[in-house]
Amino acid sequence: MKERVTAGAVSVAMLAGLVSVGLTASVGSSPAPVSDTLAQRSHAGKVAEAPAAAQAVQVAAAPATTFASVKPSYYDQLRARLKWLPVRYAGQALKTPDVPSRLLLAKAAAQHAGLSEVGLSYRDVYGIINAETSWIPRMGASKDGTPNLGIAQFEPATAKAVGLTDPTDPVQAVHALAVHLKDAAKWSAKRISGLKLSPEQYALKLREGVSIYYNLSSKGRAAWNGRNTKKLPIETRRHIANARIGAREAAELDAQLAQLRGRMANPGMMTAAFGRGD
Repeated sequence: MKERVTAGAVSVAMLAGLVSVGLTASVGSSPAPVSDTLAQRSHAGKVAEAPAAAQAVQVAAAPATTFASVKPSYYDQLRARLKWLPVRYAGQALKTPDVPSRLLLAKAAAQHAGLSEVGLSYRDVYGIINAETSWIPRMGASKDGTPNLGIAQFEPATAKAVGLTDPTDPVQAVHALAVHLKDAAKWSAKRISGLKLSPEQYALKLREGVSIYYNLSSKGRAAWNGRNTKKLPIETRRHIANARIGAREAAELDAQLAQLRGRMANPGMMTAAFGRGD
């Protein structure tokens, strides 16, 4: 499993293409490794349609928060606003949402789940998906062969436990992920409550716990005390790092897109360097 190749800050000139084309540096680089997720899986490196039989897997204990049902029209409105780009992964032709679509989904899901109540935001939603699939919906597999489905790599049992009826639907899956992250943040906060941390350290540790909760089984989570992150499986540590990278990328892209849209709305604000043809 390779470390993720990260791109630097995307230039404003490149973002001009993002608004019309939607292609990001992260799509052009190697996808983030799909590290161990909900039941300490290893990605199988294969792309396939989720088998119908996968939905019959027996359900695990439900988390504290379940995925609240919403009106189909809400999802339909979001789907209508998404734009998709072709991308190749593991020799297969797949699709990935463009940058504005990624940010739209992450923000909508974070707001719907109330992530601000637990100290998280859309950047964390974006970051976890970055760590899971680099925003390329596909199928993975656990070490025991259990499928991991869609853009958020839900196992069927976990998807059913949070009330997600179709983990291969990116719009539903991102919203269910946000709800799952809310539980993860509450769990993480309890695990680090006894540590003496500055606000900055607390924010980092809280997010470490979020990745651990999402990435490991209950048994694996129990081993973490907030101090022993370096002793966790390498896949989990990569997940933490890739989620952190993704969250930073989300903030940078959001700011740069906002700046670009402002310039497009006010052409007179373009700099000479940006507009000249030499």
